[in-house]
Amino acid sequence: MDAATLRDRLVGPYAAVDVVASTGSTNADLRAAAGRGAPDRTALIALEQTAGQGRRGRGWVSPTGGLYLSVLFRPDGVPPGRIPWLTLLAGVALVRTAADVGVRAALKWPNDLLVGPAKAAGVLAEITSGSAVVLGIGLNVTRLPDDVAPGAGGLAPTSLENHSPGPLDRADLAVTLLTRLHDLELRWRGLGGDDPALREEYRRNCATLGRPVRVELARGGPLLGTAHDLAPDGTLVVRDEAGADHPISAGDVVHLRVR
Repeated sequence: MDAATLRDRLVGPYAAVDVVASTGSTNADLRAAAGRGAPDRTALIALEQTAGQGRRGRGWVSPTGGLYLSVLFRPDGVPPGRIPWLTLLAGVALVRTAADVGVRAALKWPNDLLVGPAKAAGVLAEITSGSAVVLGIGLNVTRLPDDVAPGAGGLAPTSLENHSPGPLDRADLAVTLLTRLHDLELRWRGLGGDDPALREEYRRNCATLGRPVRVELARGGPLLGTAHDLAPDGTLVVRDEAGADHPISAGDVVHLRVR
C-alpha cells in the first residue's frame, strides 16, 4: 500500500493521509496528534496494529491482512449530543463499502459490521482535546487465520474476502471506505449533526432493530427486551416485556435467537 498514491487519491477531501506498516493503535496515534494541533480530517492507515483498541477499554485483535484506519475530525458547529452519530455514520460507510465489493452486510448497534452472523469490522469513536473526535475503524479484509477468537458477545469473526467474489486490494478498499466516510460526514456536519436521510439508511441496515436483545449495562443487571427504535440522537430504545421503553446510549448488545 503506497502512501504517495493514497495521498494523491485522498488529499483534498482529507487534509493529510499517512500510511504505516505497523503501529500500536491508530486511534492512540491520532489522539496524540490532535493534542499537537493536527488539522481536521487527518487520516492514518495501518496494515497492522499491535495494541488495537475496542470499546470499554477492550483490546482489538488486528491481524495482518486487515485494514486499520483512524480519522481526526473537528466537527465545529455540531452539538455535543450529536457527536455519537459519528460511530453510526461510520457503520453506514462500511455497509456501502462492502456493497461496492459485492458483499451484503448489516449493522449491529452501535459499532459492528456483520456479514451473516459474524463480525467483519468494528468502530471506535473517542472525544479528545477540545471538541476533536478520533474515529477508528478496524476492517477484516483477507481471509482470517483459524485461531482468531470471538469478540465481545461471542460474535465469530469473518472478513470481506470470505464472502467476496474474488481477492480484494486493500489500497482500493481504503480509498473507497474513506471516500464513503467523507461524503457522509460532510453532509452530516453541514446539517449540524442532524441528517434524517442518514438515520433512515442506518435503520434500514441495522440488524439489531426489531429483534430480542440482551443489553449488558455498565451498572446493574442485564436488560432484556426488544430493540424497538433508534432515537434521533442515535441511542437505542429497548422495550422490555412490561412494555416500558429504555433508551440505551452505551452498553454491549447481544442478539438473541428469535423464538
